[in-house]
Amino acid sequence: MSWGLEPAITAPMTTAAAQSLKTASAVPAIPAGHARALRIWLCSIAFLIVAMILVGGATRLTDSGLSITEWQPIIGAIPPLSDADWQEAFEAYKQIPEYSQINRGMSVEAFKSIYWWEWAHRFLGRFIGLVFFVPFVCFWIAGYIPRALIPKLVGLFVLGGLQGALGWYMVKSGLVDRVDVSQYRLAAHFGVAVLIFGYTLWLILGLGREPGEKPARSSAAAVAAGLVLGLVFVQLLAGALVAGIDGGLGFNTWPLMNGAFIPSGLGEASPWYLNLFENPLTVQFDHRMLGYAVVIVTILQAIWLSMRDTRAPYVGSAATLAVLAVLQATLGVWTLLLAVPIELGLAHQAGAIIVFAVALYHFWLTTHAGSARTQTAASA
Repeated sequence: MSWGLEPAITAPMTTAAAQSLKTASAVPAIPAGHARALRIWLCSIAFLIVAMILVGGATRLTDSGLSITEWQPIIGAIPPLSDADWQEAFEAYKQIPEYSQINRGMSVEAFKSIYWWEWAHRFLGRFIGLVFFVPFVCFWIAGYIPRALIPKLVGLFVLGGLQGALGWYMVKSGLVDRVDVSQYRLAAHFGVAVLIFGYTLWLILGLGREPGEKPARSSAAAVAAGLVLGLVFVQLLAGALVAGIDGGLGFNTWPLMNGAFIPSGLGEASPWYLNLFENPLTVQFDHRMLGYAVVIVTILQAIWLSMRDTRAPYVGSAATLAVLAVLQATLGVWTLLLAVPIELGLAHQAGAIIVFAVALYHFWLTTHAGSARTQTAASA
């Protein structure tokens, strides 16, 4: 999989590199056609995961997540088909606090508008499972899947199933004594979705390697890239917490909050650690600070690598990541100032996924720099 970020490396191949290539080629490679088919399949799954994350974001922004009050993995794929079915679903919704405290008097037509968002989100989850399972069985029978890849793909499928259960666990938190879902469970559900997406990308990138290749040993560049990737992931979780408590609907000024860069009231909740998760001011402040940190760290990383490893394949990805981080922060400020309109909210969420994907790709390049150099040298 190529993102067009690797600069050409034309250094002559050393004896060690030639020996490494010889060792790698001694192991039968996946036929090009097989690898291409597997890559297209996994890329389709990754695309669907992103779509599901964005539909989940729309479900949150439209307050639609509690419109379906039951978890029926099989028959739940069929939406209400008659007026009686719609009335039955609506009556179930009337039993939860969100209706009695916020949406009392809602019409059936208004209920349908929120129902379809949640149904689409759940349907996408089922559809992803189908798109994974059927081709997986076909590829397995046809001998397209290398033996070492099978347990990794099975693990991906299991993670998807567990994610569905986690989604229902999240919804349950809003059906009894709350008018929305728990921000903790929302952040967990979103975080696992991002991890599944990242794992899928990692498998896709791995398909581009010869079976005999081994990742390069840990280096300073790989450690730095790993830390940046971790920081980006933490920032995504912080954004989920902001969404979970509607933290973006308040303090809609920038660069100041409540008239100060570091506003008063950050520690009002007791015990103190609850401020990190339940105080809207503190949660949004943390998200801002983490955003600044991502921008600064990615820029410093790009500068450092451009001075240290000018010909390494990951210099371009580091620069791309820094640019995207700046653009994402700018979009975040714009979204905040306009009090999170749904279009900008979804664009900001999509931007976060893109930043994460490029950070992951950059990390992969730093851990496979040795084999990347060897491949390029061999083709020179």
